[in-house]
Amino acid sequence: MVTRWLSIPLWLMVAVAAGCSSPAGRSDAPRKSDVTLPRETDTIEGHVPQAATLETLLRQHHIHSDVVDSLARAMGDVFNPRNLRADQAYRLTLTLDGLFREFQYQINANEFLRVVSRRGHEDGPPEFDVAVVPYPREIVVETAKAEITRERSSLIAAFDAAGESQELPLALADMFSGEIDFNSDLKRGDSASVLFERVRHDGELIGYGDVHAAVLQNAGRRFVGIRFVGADGKAGWYDEQGRSLKRQFLKSPLPFEPHVTSGYSASRLHPIYGGYRAHLGVDYAAPVGTAVVAVAAGTVESADWSGDAGRMVSLRHAGGYETFYLHLSSCAPGIRPGVHVDQGQLIGRVGMTGAATGPHLDYRIKKNGVHVNPMLERSRMPPGEPIAPEAIEAFARERDQALRELKVAAAKKPAAPKNAANAKTTKAPKHS
Repeated sequence: MVTRWLSIPLWLMVAVAAGCSSPAGRSDAPRKSDVTLPRETDTIEGHVPQAATLETLLRQHHIHSDVVDSLARAMGDVFNPRNLRADQAYRLTLTLDGLFREFQYQINANEFLRVVSRRGHEDGPPEFDVAVVPYPREIVVETAKAEITRERSSLIAAFDAAGESQELPLALADMFSGEIDFNSDLKRGDSASVLFERVRHDGELIGYGDVHAAVLQNAGRRFVGIRFVGADGKAGWYDEQGRSLKRQFLKSPLPFEPHVTSGYSASRLHPIYGGYRAHLGVDYAAPVGTAVVAVAAGTVESADWSGDAGRMVSLRHAGGYETFYLHLSSCAPGIRPGVHVDQGQLIGRVGMTGAATGPHLDYRIKKNGVHVNPMLERSRMPPGEPIAPEAIEAFARERDQALRELKVAAAKKPAAPKNAANAKTTKAPKHS
């Protein structure tokens, strides 16, 4: 739905008296009437329709094609018009005779695109000023707690019940990926407490900022994660003693919602060919298109079709390790032999190519040329590097403050769910 707004008229009150006071007995002192300044523009607010392009969106408001073409060119490297997304808010300002004046488009919760026509070019080629403008944001540090139950067996479901979106549990998965396999390790009664930034714009809740700290209770074990920014300006996750939670390998190359359908085995009944044969990896069930990431930094060895393995990516890592990701529906852009990848970088997406009965990822590891059990090998790897000695005091202060805040919050009566980050920003873009 598109709503047409009229510019708010400005009223100028001009009261002029003939002198400081009227002569006695006279009430006919001259007065000027209120003067109404005429509006100069129309403002149209709405949301981008499904399958719309920048051209079709502006043309539906009768913007001339020459103006649309010039506007798209003016965007240049500032914003790609192909990235226009359905349901995002926009605002279009026109003169009363239909000439383009300004276009605003909500790129995401943090920034909007602003295109303004330069005045004085009505008789020549149109010119525009284009910028991506950040929204003014208010950041409040808050806490949230979620518990695993029979009805809410995943961390995403548990935080959803607490009124939070999946961004928080995904942050926890990133934080504790070196310690917990969220596919299989969570038990009923486990819980997570998080100290995080909630972000507001124009009074509305729009998402999350940084997660400062978290405590995860898992099967009687207590895991603590503290965010700390080092001297190099990079943030990392550390335990209470200042040891990095990041290990050489992630526990899983997938988000933590999928589950293991087949483990590493020397003898497994093959679902397609029959008979018993070795299964040299771990199968994770996941929908087609699920992101697959590199479990460690390394170099791409291959990214192509590989017989029964279907479309496969293989990576070479330090320490004599190689990892293999089988049955992919696609490889990520730029993934080709010789390319370096970082830990956690997207390398492909789940599929069911090759010899597969359903969508899943077959994940394998070789060490010095020999296949090893991915789950056991990961557990044998040492923890990451600790915080430098010269920064340990600063880390201890941040750790103690964060844990105090979590402890105070845990002692309070639970608040009603906020449904905070689930709220979608629906207002049209506003000036900063």
